[in-house]
Amino acid sequence: MPDSDPTPQHHHHGHPNEHGHEHGHGHGHGPGERRGVKALAAKVAHAFTPHSHDSAAKTDSALESSSRGMRVLAVSFAILMLTAAVQAVIVVASGSVALLGDTLHNLADALTAVPLAIAFSLGRRAATRRFTYGYGRAEDLAGIVIVVLIAASAALAGYEAVRRLLEPQDVRALGWVAAAALAGFLGNEWVARYRITVGRQIGSAALVADGLHARTDGFTSLAVLLGAGGAALGFPIADPVVGLLITVAICFVLRDAAREIYHRLMDAVDPALVDEAERILATVPGVERVGSVRLRWIGHALHAEVEILVDHAMSVVDAHAVAVEAEHRLIHDLPRLRAATVHTDPYGPDGADHHATLATHRIT
Repeated sequence: MPDSDPTPQHHHHGHPNEHGHEHGHGHGHGPGERRGVKALAAKVAHAFTPHSHDSAAKTDSALESSSRGMRVLAVSFAILMLTAAVQAVIVVASGSVALLGDTLHNLADALTAVPLAIAFSLGRRAATRRFTYGYGRAEDLAGIVIVVLIAASAALAGYEAVRRLLEPQDVRALGWVAAAALAGFLGNEWVARYRITVGRQIGSAALVADGLHARTDGFTSLAVLLGAGGAALGFPIADPVVGLLITVAICFVLRDAAREIYHRLMDAVDPALVDEAERILATVPGVERVGSVRLRWIGHALHAEVEILVDHAMSVVDAHAVAVEAEHRLIHDLPRLRAATVHTDPYGPDGADHHATLATHRIT
């Protein structure tokens, strides 16, 4: 499998992940295609002229994704802060440590909107000569902050639960505690669905992780009902025990969120996406073989670097046309792919090593 080649073409375009944009380059869509002298001249000009598919449509698509993310964060922040405020008042009146843990968890979940909002704002900035891929990675950094906040809420909830086990205290206003627990569940479940749905639509791992966090918060809110029920039946120890169970639940959320962010930081992608990209490339006319396929997430956009092998006797113009068609199909058929770099290598003749110059530089 070839690694890279100093002479073949590297073909890179940035695209919106839309199906309705126009290609105003006049290039062909397959090798050997002849449309007269005028068409050939256009193809030659296209092959040797710097060009990009970066367009207003692509920018609008990226901005729309970030705008949707910002709307989700604003609405969910307001709902969770209101829920936490109501619960905090009842915590003071009741002394329920289980409800305190749930309140702290809801507060932490609301505050995760802050780093995410900053990340989405940064992601709107254009790429620079220093940050050549843009600022999409800010979302992954926000994910780290989210993981730290979840860990902090787990530690505080666990501390309060253990302290209450060692220093038992009666729980008051059990009816209000139960009502606050139900309100916490409803608020968190609504926020979870909203975040997860939009996060998956725009490809934001941090927003999906935050939605899963909110969903678990909802179930921990229901657990508070168990503590209130136990206390009502004459078992005051049920409240701190439920507080400990909530802490354990938060730790499971912490594990899942940390794994999600770790995968994103390590450029992990779903292997099914790689399989799909290889399938798409193999169907392009003129592609003799598919080489390496590399995918990575940058924020909530997917980027690709692929290698294809074409007939060694093919002209530069025709090889370029194959690369254009390969990139075009990837952009249109691979979900959330916004940019692709297509590298063409010569296929054949038998025994030829087109990368001999780079043999000592390859990383095994």
